[in-house]
Amino acid sequence: MKTGSSLAILASLGGAAAFWRMECRGQVGLARLDPLIDPGVPSKHAHAIHGSSGFSESATFEDLRNGDCTSCGVAEDMSAYWAPALYFKHLNGSFEEVKQDGGMLAYYFLNYDLKDGKKGIKAFPNDFRMVAGDSSRRNYSVGGLDYRQPDPPKSEWGAKGQTNQEDLAQRALGFNCLNYDTDAEPALYRHYLPDKTFLDSKCKHGVRFELSFPSCWNGKDISSPDHKSHVAYPDTVLNGNCPEGFDVKLPGLFFETIWRTHDFLGVPGQFVISNGDVEGFGYHADFISGWDEDFLQAAVDQCTNPSGRISDCPLFTLLSADDQRKCKIATPPMIAADKLAGLIGDILPGNVKISLGPAPANHNSPKPDPISLPAVSLPVPNVLPGGVFKEEPTSSPEAESSTSTPTPTPTPIPSDPPIPKGYELVRTDYITKGNVVSKIVVIETVTYVMVATETVTVTATPSVAAAGADDKARRELNQHLHRHRHHHGSH
Repeated sequence: MKTGSSLAILASLGGAAAFWRMECRGQVGLARLDPLIDPGVPSKHAHAIHGSSGFSESATFEDLRNGDCTSCGVAEDMSAYWAPALYFKHLNGSFEEVKQDGGMLAYYFLNYDLKDGKKGIKAFPNDFRMVAGDSSRRNYSVGGLDYRQPDPPKSEWGAKGQTNQEDLAQRALGFNCLNYDTDAEPALYRHYLPDKTFLDSKCKHGVRFELSFPSCWNGKDISSPDHKSHVAYPDTVLNGNCPEGFDVKLPGLFFETIWRTHDFLGVPGQFVISNGDVEGFGYHADFISGWDEDFLQAAVDQCTNPSGRISDCPLFTLLSADDQRKCKIATPPMIAADKLAGLIGDILPGNVKISLGPAPANHNSPKPDPISLPAVSLPVPNVLPGGVFKEEPTSSPEAESSTSTPTPTPTPIPSDPPIPKGYELVRTDYITKGNVVSKIVVIETVTYVMVATETVTVTATPSVAAAGADDKARRELNQHLHRHRHHHGSH
């Protein structure tokens, strides 16, 4: 790290008093869980989750605070930080997990409202919740600009009419091409995920996904129905003037995650964010504060060393990187059968389909996992007479027939075929043809996947060997921090 890199960050931010960089070296989970958007059910897509082990599909502030551990570097921070995971789609259609490089960093920027810096920074209230980004977005609409061109100078945004919240939200995400042999790109320089050809030729050390959260608050609501309306961006995203009605300045939360896209150098295919986005416009992230508000306020007021290191704040109880990586959440039974790591097959977790713009993505509802149903008395699928599945309405209830449907005679559920030695159950599906309900049991080994029907007919298809170039220059944690700080110095 260059000696003045941290000071350069502060200088580029204008009114910044200080910042600290919360290191979250381990994923506490990789799972279809999202207590803000999909509380109580499997989330629509997979998330890389960091923070408190108390995280779950319906996590409360108390749950986070009572977690056994955190995958972040400060014991007092029991917050939850999560964002979509990244996958690689091979030419044969199979998907493979892309690994993180060093976990994630959550920056806490202490930037005053430039209209009135005397008001200071207010700590997140207990159980404060917010979302940044829009999972369904599939285009870039700021001022009719070509998204492949750099932003105009921030001093011109106001005059160009580009300081509304929708425009600022699109400029709050970035995809930073990493090549430590060349000059670093500025933070939030590029608002789209480059294609595989560009990544292979330019980004030899991966891609850093960046997302800034709103830091202006209405001063009263810890959340809102969309988890966004109670907060707003200052007029240059990271810094600037807060809009009217959002006069309370919060710490500026900024997520960074480096993905090892270079592990797939030369491998044909494309990168896909777990919500089915290949262009990056729908990247987003979520946050629930698990700090004690009084403690966090003390840290905001006292931890003002410009180095950005959490070790320079005497209030923090530091955790080792090993302790952070050991911290894990419990996997709920409803998603226990999900395959999310390594080679996962030809479907993204949650059966998510790739969706291209410019129209917004139409996300499907999460599909319940049959394995979570009672094992002894599985209910017959919702059928009409003759064993035909009854479809869910795709329009208003008035479009449905008002004729009552007689109760059909239950169709027997076929028993499971025997599972050969050395194989394990992956999932159970049902298919109805006429008045026959077939149970499909999917089993697998390391090298073969077998599909067995009720007639115990088994076919085998070789699985795809994991692809990806070996990285012979794996960096240690301190090397990652060195380069991370060095190449983030042009905020």
